[in-house]
Amino acid sequence: MSRFFHGDSSSESSSSDEEELYSEEEEEKSEEESDEDSDDSSSSGGEDDHLTGANRFMKGESSDEESDVEDVRVVKSAKDKRLEEVEGTVKLIENAEKINDWAVISAGKYSPWPVSSHRHFEFDKLNRQVVKLMQSGTTPKIYIKAIADLEDFMNEAIAKSKVSTKKMNATNARGLNAVKQRIRKNNKDYASLIEQYRDDKTGYMESDEEEEVVTTEKPSRPKLVLDDDAGDGEGFSTVGRGGKTLQYTPESILKHLRTVIESRGKKNTDRNEQIRIMEKLYEVATTPYQKIRVLLALISTRFDLTTGAASFMSQEQWKLLVNSYSFSLTPDNVLRYLVYTHARAEQEFNTLLQVLESNPDYVVIENAEEWEDDEKPPIVQAGEKLRIPGSIVSFVERLDDELTRSLQHIDPHTAEYIERLADEGALYTKVVRGLLYLEKLAKDVKLQTPQESINRIIIRRLEHLYFKPSQVVTILEDNTWKAIPESLNSGVTPRGKADASALVHTLCTYLYQHSEGIIRARAMLCQIYFLALHDQYYRARDMMLMSHLQETINSFDINTQILFNRTLVQVGLCAFRAGLIYEAQNSLQEICGSGRQKELLAQGVMIQRYSQVSPEQERLERQRQLPFHMHINLELLECVYLTCSMLLEIPLLAQTGSSPDLKKRIISKTYRRMLEYHERQIFTGPPENTRDHVMQASKALAAGEWKKCSDFIHSIKIWDLMSRPDDIKGMLSEQIQEEGLRTYLFTYAPFYDTLSVSTLASMFELPERKVAAVVSKMISHEELAAALDQVNSAIIFRKGVELSRLQSLALTLSDKASGLIESNERTLEQRTQGTAGAFERSGQQGGRGGRTGGRGRGDSRGGRGGAGNRRGGQQFTGGALDSRQGGAVRA
Repeated sequence: MSRFFHGDSSSESSSSDEEELYSEEEEEKSEEESDEDSDDSSSSGGEDDHLTGANRFMKGESSDEESDVEDVRVVKSAKDKRLEEVEGTVKLIENAEKINDWAVISAGKYSPWPVSSHRHFEFDKLNRQVVKLMQSGTTPKIYIKAIADLEDFMNEAIAKSKVSTKKMNATNARGLNAVKQRIRKNNKDYASLIEQYRDDKTGYMESDEEEEVVTTEKPSRPKLVLDDDAGDGEGFSTVGRGGKTLQYTPESILKHLRTVIESRGKKNTDRNEQIRIMEKLYEVATTPYQKIRVLLALISTRFDLTTGAASFMSQEQWKLLVNSYSFSLTPDNVLRYLVYTHARAEQEFNTLLQVLESNPDYVVIENAEEWEDDEKPPIVQAGEKLRIPGSIVSFVERLDDELTRSLQHIDPHTAEYIERLADEGALYTKVVRGLLYLEKLAKDVKLQTPQESINRIIIRRLEHLYFKPSQVVTILEDNTWKAIPESLNSGVTPRGKADASALVHTLCTYLYQHSEGIIRARAMLCQIYFLALHDQYYRARDMMLMSHLQETINSFDINTQILFNRTLVQVGLCAFRAGLIYEAQNSLQEICGSGRQKELLAQGVMIQRYSQVSPEQERLERQRQLPFHMHINLELLECVYLTCSMLLEIPLLAQTGSSPDLKKRIISKTYRRMLEYHERQIFTGPPENTRDHVMQASKALAAGEWKKCSDFIHSIKIWDLMSRPDDIKGMLSEQIQEEGLRTYLFTYAPFYDTLSVSTLASMFELPERKVAAVVSKMISHEELAAALDQVNSAIIFRKGVELSRLQSLALTLSDKASGLIESNERTLEQRTQGTAGAFERSGQQGGRGGRTGGRGRGDSRGGRGGAGNRRGGQQFTGGALDSRQGGAVRA
């Protein structure tokens, strides 16, 4: 046999002993991890069962005849081994106490973790070891002695640190604080045993019997095990630690509830199991307090199931809903669980409101203190109200958000979307009912209900109303008040107030008086949107201008900015329906002219090829999208914008034909680009979409064919989506006739000396009175060089006012020279900035002037000096040529 395995030398013996030691340690570790802790026979088997691998060839483990001394192994029970571990840990703590090393006590001597991470505490290690020993029903006395002495030593250390001038180092201080936080909480469970030890330390340690466990077992995760005695087919029951069946009784409701609440948010927590437990707790709840506490926790836990941006549940979570919601699990059904969860939470919230309304002595408010004693429920004093911590407003907001998220993920062109949208009526009822409850709490001054809670729930109610027609709002309000008991009424919006306009006005007025900031701004935008939707343009415009929101909207959050954009667009559509083309184009210009209507109105995400949008930003943008039923029709919006731009741009293009000064003026760059692209087309076919119809109508209007233009505009089918489409088409016909008349006059005015009003009236099928009014307006605005002869009913054009080619070029040169002078002045001001007083002359006035003073070099050009009454005589800022003062060259 090889010399590496015989080993006659002392070095070989020591090596063999080390191998034996390592082998025994491995065996002990494996035995500790096994579940057969109390079976001594299993750990005292033959030696051959323990010799595996290379160990069977080692000298210390071999039964070879060369071995003269046979090792005797002592087999220890699992309890003895764990008791030795406890003694070793206690020894480490005592040694650390002698040198006042709290870092070792709190974090362990060889722990790689910092004290602040709260991992591998030597004290926690001791507690974990004792838990295994206490399974036999007794508490080790050495443990009681260790924690009692440690608490006394900790109190002494704290007292010394307060009076000592020398501060403890940072590591030791952190360790002391860590032990202080843990030991006081831990020792409460062993208060009686610690008291016995402190009364007679020697006698307590010399007594033979071990004290029984008085600690409260830490809650373990319940398991489902088979119950053989069950004969009704339900062969499973919930058990806890030690195989004891968990019994849900009215007395243990608060204990089980606290266990569930403490496990919320922790890793590997089965939320569906928590929901089942709380449903059972609600079934056995008897008092209103127990029902309210369970419902508050149950609703919050249901909302935990739909956390995350996608709001989708995993496949395993689906399988747990066997008794609640049964259907086949397919990818198409993934969203249905979200709908189910929202419906159950809504039902439980309704139950919560019913319990609170029927028990007025119990109130749920946000600023209440939590009841800590789970053994003894609180008692309601006469004339007082028991405050339970919770937030009705948060539940309402979360229900509303969950409905919005589900509508975002459902295809709007399916019947499922319509079915889901039908739940909005029930949700609106909950919002109103929550408002009634908060109004009731606000009447009690002692409760100190915050006004912000009422404002938050009112703005939620308003956001369900502002975009709906008045007929829909009236129906929604009627159904809501029918579902609310007759005994409940609102002080803000009394029962029976079904007028939609008055309701919206009342809610907004309340928020104007009691809120500020974002809520007040959103209320104002909602009212403006509602007024514009119901064709009250002038009221909506005045409110928009008086609010000054357009100046401060950039400082608000993104959702409020989206609401502002929607309101601006709705005001523009309202102006168009009223026949105010110029106002409509101005309102729509900022949104429609940007080419980003979808993003600005939160009606879609535009994927650009070279965009720098991160996935996180894209996810947030998708979360902000509005449900489909709140969308504004983008095709209708584009049609209105292009039609308004056509009615303004075509006369302007005709006017600039003889007036070069107006070529710089462009009303809509988007429309100009489309028109230029359309004119570059070699072949133009029949119009296929809205844009083609408007472009061909523009071409016909520019050629004076107003009837053809009107036909193109009327053939657009999108007008049928607006209210009163016939009135809209009639208004457009009148606008096209008037703009066609103006275009004709701009184009052919140089070729006429006089023109009869009756001729124009017959050409454009307008009344002579209307033609005279249009011509008079053009003359008064100096758009047309003519005079109106009312006696002969004719227009007399003035000749010679048109600019020749040379005059046009001269004006262009003058404009460029003026621009060069201004650029020169700005450049010189930048270079001489900070040297404004360098050329001042003491005792003199005048000088070479300044930006506001004379610049001249003589009496006829502004004067060099002496003119004390001239503006800016002593100031010089380097102005070179100023055409506004002094002897400026006049064109």
